[in-house]
Formats: sequence, structure tokens, C-alpha cells
Amino acid sequence: MSLEQERADDAADPLDPFRQFLALERDVLVLSAAMFAFSLGFQMTNRYMAEYMSALGASAVVIGLFGSFGNVVSAVYPYPGGAISDRIGSRYALTAFGCCSTVGFGIWLIAPAFADVSVGPTSLAIVAIFLGVLLAQAWKSFGLGATFAIVKQAVPPSQLAAGFASTETFRRTAFLVGPLFAAALFYPFGSSDGEIVTAFQLILVVAVVVGALGTVVQHLLYRPDDDVGTEFEGVARLLADLRSMPDELRPLLVGDTLVRFANGMVYVFFVIVVTRVLEVGLTLSLPTVGTVTLSPQSYFGLLLSIEMLVALLTMLPAAKAAERIGLKPVVALGFAVYAVFPILLINAPDDAAVLAGLFAFSGLRFAGLPAHKALIVGPAEMGAGGRVTGAYYLLRNLLVIPSAALGGLLWSGVSNPVTGGELFAGDPTVAFGVATAIGLVGTAYFLVFGTEFEAYR
Repeated sequence: MSLEQERADDAADPLDPFRQFLALERDVLVLSAAMFAFSLGFQMTNRYMAEYMSALGASAVVIGLFGSFGNVVSAVYPYPGGAISDRIGSRYALTAFGCCSTVGFGIWLIAPAFADVSVGPTSLAIVAIFLGVLLAQAWKSFGLGATFAIVKQAVPPSQLAAGFASTETFRRTAFLVGPLFAAALFYPFGSSDGEIVTAFQLILVVAVVVGALGTVVQHLLYRPDDDVGTEFEGVARLLADLRSMPDELRPLLVGDTLVRFANGMVYVFFVIVVTRVLEVGLTLSLPTVGTVTLSPQSYFGLLLSIEMLVALLTMLPAAKAAERIGLKPVVALGFAVYAVFPILLINAPDDAAVLAGLFAFSGLRFAGLPAHKALIVGPAEMGAGGRVTGAYYLLRNLLVIPSAALGGLLWSGVSNPVTGGELFAGDPTVAFGVATAIGLVGTAYFLVFGTEFEAYR
């Protein structure tokens, strides 16, 4: 066999996860099905949460606090998850996290029943939504480092980006399908707050069913090796990993944190811009079907699917391009798209075609994701990829925690706690403009100081 043929055989195949799924290799089937199920449930619900909360009476400040609260969960869950896995084993840990996520969807489902019960300046329904995210995000936040470590061990160093493109292709297919489900369930309803709540509750019913099925299938069929779930070594190990993080990761971490902070300021408000600021829907005349009118809520789901379709179509080509031009330019492209999208969105006209183009452009930010992951785990020593990844994401996510709360304050305004007067009137354009400025600073920092992974030079 020629060298070229050997390289072709070793190349990462983006359809390999699907072939493994269809071949019914049990562990791959089980974990892939669980990954798809919980990604589907969370993607259907989380991107609409600001709209749901707004319909239940939440202010922009409260919605921003909810976004920051979700950042806290993302930052701190992976390490307690490792401790739980150490104690009870990965099979039962995954089952427990699946049950938690399903119950979290259920809490979001019943939250409107408590809308008339006041809790200080808000309602018990909003409090329930905050409680629900503690549970709903459980499975999503579990095992992040293990995924990186598996890819690092299975793929040659010069093909890390392509390896991550392969795994992301499968996982993000749920990100494509989920918003389409949401758009279809929103379709029969109007845009009044009551109808939005009812439609979203139907989405949550689907999320509960999918989560329950994923949990049951995972528990009954998953049979890990005995040594799975024994990697977590406690806080001392975490602190050591933070101190010993490879020098190559430091400029990436700074740039990435600034870009993610910027995106976190406004990410939770994207749905509000489309549905309540621009109020853009879509009317189509289809043969044999007739006129189809999508509400802004339904159209937002279609926009998310357009975004993810572009992501799925570009991740592998971008990963292959990285093998020729390096990881750094591809990662910088993703950072730049993250940075400029907010200012483009808030200044967009109320035109459905323009929004479709903008969300297609937004999908390009995912093109750099496999290269970004490769740049994170590449410098790590073999066998330490999971710990390095966990330390990196923990530090980044901790620093990003206040972003959504800051975005909410800039959106709605700031009052003087002493006089009650208005210090800043609040302006969505200011919030999105500041986010873009911070994102561009992060992109520029990475371009100037970021280093290339040795295998891609």
C-alpha cells in the first residue's frame, strides 16, 4: 500500500460517526444516541429561553442574569461530574445526569403554573426557570475533557482539526434538527405572550420525552470498561493543571475569553432581537400547499437551522484547509465572525432575506471550531488532553460568567441605587456594539500573540 493510500485510510471521515451508528456498534450507538437526544432537547429549548422568560414577564436584566447563571453551571459542572463518576461509575453517573436534565426540562414545562406567585420583584415561575437550568444542563456539561482526550488519542497530530470536525458533525446535526422542531411547533401559534408560552411548553414536552428515552436507552445498553470514570483526581490536580497549562495556550485563552465574553453579553438576546425588536416573520407561497406564514418565533427556528447547516457544510473543509494554512488563521476567522455578528444583527433591517444571510454568515463561526479544539488539546502531553481541556474551559468559563448580566444592564439601563434616578438609559444597540468591540479586541490579540501548533506549521 502506498504512503498516500495509508494517509487516505487514516484521514478523519466526517460520516464515520453515522456509519458507526448504522453499524450498531453498541457503545458507539448508545453514547451517540444519548449525545443526539440531549443535544436535541437542550438546543430546542435553550435558544428560546429569553423569549419564554419575556413572555412570563421577565425583564432584560433578569434574562441577562439567567444567561450568567447558565455560565456558572457550564463552568463548575464538569469537575463535580468527574467526582460523581469516580464514586458511582460512569454508567450510573451518565444515567443520573440524564435524569437530572429530563427533570430540568420538566421544571421549565410547569413553570408557568407559578406565574401568579410573587417572589420579591419577580415571580415563582422565573425562579423555577433558574432552578431548572441547574438540572437541564447536567448531561450537556458532563465529560467535556474526555471527548477531547479520545480524539487526541485516536487521530494523528496533524489531523486533529479533521478529527474534531468528524465528532462535531454528528453532535451538531441535533443542533440543526432541534430548531426545525421548534419552528414547526411554534407554527400554529401567534405572537402573543400566552401563545408563546403554550408553544414553548409543547417544545418542552418533546424535550422531556427525548430526554427520558435517551436516559433509558443509555442506562440499559451502555457497558463501559471497568476503568472508565476513574480519571478525576480532585482539586489539587485541577490547580496543578491550571499552573502547568502549556505556554502556547495562554494567548489563545486570552483571545478566546474576550471573544466568548463578548458573545455571552448578547447571545441570550438574539431571539429577542428577531422576535420583539425586528419582529421578522416569513410568508411563502408554496405549490400545492398555498400560503405559509411563519411567526417571528417560527422563523427564528428556521434561522438557527440555516446557521447550523452552514456550520455542518463548512467545518470539514475548514479543518482540511487548516492542514494547508495552519490552525491559527482558521481559528481567527471563527473569532472574527463571533465578534462582528452582534453589531450586524442589531443594525439589520426588518427583512427576512437579510436575516437569513446574516445567520448563514454566523454559521461560519463554527467552521473554526474543530481547529480551535485542536489548538487547545494539541500542545497537551499524550494522556493529559482531558485535564488540560478541562482546566482551559473551566478558567475561560469562569471569566465569562458575568457577560450576560452586563449585556442585560446595557440593554435595559442602570439606575442609581441611592436616588433611584437613571444612570444609563439602556440601549440594545449599545449592548451589541460594546460586545462587538470586545470581540474585535480578542480577535486582534490572538492574531498578534497567538502561536501555531507545531504539527500544523
